[in-house]
Amino acid sequence: MWRKRNKFVSLLLLFALLLSGCSAQSKSAEEHTAGVFAMGTYMTLTAYGESAEEALTLSENRIKELEALWSTTDENSDIYKVNHSGGARTEVSEETAEILQFALDMAEQTGGSLEPTISPVVTAWGFISGEYNIPTDEELTDLLQNTGYEKVLLEENVVTLPDGMQLDLGAVGKGYTGDIIAELLKEQGVTSALLDIGGNIQMVGRKPDGSRWRLGIQNPFGEGSLGVLESEDGAVVTSGNYERYFIGGDGKQYGHIIDPSTGYPAESGLASVSIIAKEGRLCDALSTAIYVMGLDEATEYWKENEGFEMLLVTSENEIYLTEGIEDDFALNENFSDMEIYVITR
Repeated sequence: MWRKRNKFVSLLLLFALLLSGCSAQSKSAEEHTAGVFAMGTYMTLTAYGESAEEALTLSENRIKELEALWSTTDENSDIYKVNHSGGARTEVSEETAEILQFALDMAEQTGGSLEPTISPVVTAWGFISGEYNIPTDEELTDLLQNTGYEKVLLEENVVTLPDGMQLDLGAVGKGYTGDIIAELLKEQGVTSALLDIGGNIQMVGRKPDGSRWRLGIQNPFGEGSLGVLESEDGAVVTSGNYERYFIGGDGKQYGHIIDPSTGYPAESGLASVSIIAKEGRLCDALSTAIYVMGLDEATEYWKENEGFEMLLVTSENEIYLTEGIEDDFALNENFSDMEIYVITR
């Protein structure tokens, strides 16, 4: 199931990466960058080549269009209309129907670890408003009665949501957006781009010099990055309760990733989860769901499902990564004492 990785291999890889970064490189294509605030986060889009500037302008407009469809606060959005429909059938756009179907499919596939109707519980904890609060067991029991992906009915582009329930596509929206923008850039002739969609990383091809992208994996225990992950033409999404949390009056830390089965912040023994796959939507969904699952359940899920790799950091300062990325990740020198275990099928 798990085997310990030789640290020497990790350090040797890091040394090789540093050497390659210092070597002479071919002249890079012209870089163009655009920044946009949308979906409650700041996004930085970087693309290379002659068609990049125009493609980024189209990308900014497309992001705003998607935000207008999926916002939970814009009264004209599809999601707002569904949430305030009083249980009536509501017609939505093709894009909204597609992302909602994906979210519902992932909720079922992960046994409810991903839950697109958990928003009222997240709100009760104060993670939406920033006015933090610890709900009582009774409050959480009442709120959980109005959750459950299986209660959502989607028929082509018509949604029926029981009165009192709320949809929020935040757990898949940024990843889905990354996929759409990456495809748009490719259609415009862009062959190299790096998109930071509010922390979700989406890559188009490789770097202009032909090398792979080198991405830092955030240290969930403090400043800096644990190490470097090499990747290309896909997505990497990291989730963890270190991103947003508060300290309650009881002195305990409460994180923003909620376990849908309890209504409480997930305590799975994981400090962070990084998912690597071709599709950003899959990375987005699984980074949340696998964080809720914990190491053992996540390991079994990976063995039973193809199409993604994962890097898990436990609260015990251990790293578990799947065999497909064993040679792609190198620890930074400051964290060379961390144990790395490889998850095999």
